[in-house]
Amino acid sequence: MSKIQVADAASERDGILVKVRLDFRGTGKPGRFLFGGKPTDKAAEEAREQQVAVFRNVPLQGVQVIDIDVSTDVYTVYDDVTNSETAYAPLVLTIKADSLENVIQFITREDFRKIEILDPAFISLNHSGIERLLFKVYEEMREFRAKLDKKFNLK
Repeated sequence: MSKIQVADAASERDGILVKVRLDFRGTGKPGRFLFGGKPTDKAAEEAREQQVAVFRNVPLQGVQVIDIDVSTDVYTVYDDVTNSETAYAPLVLTIKADSLENVIQFITREDFRKIEILDPAFISLNHSGIERLLFKVYEEMREFRAKLDKKFNLK
């Protein structure tokens, strides 16, 4: 296992502390007659709340969710392609991962927007650590491609 070295300390320790921002998309559904419609911002908030429940209740191997911040307001963006508004509900996760490879699953998500490494200040990987990291990126991208193929029936 690769060691992550902290620049200010002489000792080595395992683990990495990061903040990851995910923006969950919500598309509104028009109602029938006067009832049943759902605004885009409410759809985005519901998508965010579903993911919050998943992050709180489903354990992830090698990852500990320390904090879930939902205080950022929902925002809307006009999409020129579809000529409609799309709402996004941001979620900021503070996580402690056993290794850098465990963080990859967050940054390969479709709703990933930003990552901030909180600790350590310096990371050093040997050849095998870099190889494992790159292989994990490959695996996650392959899974993402398979999901897209299934979603759009490209195969």
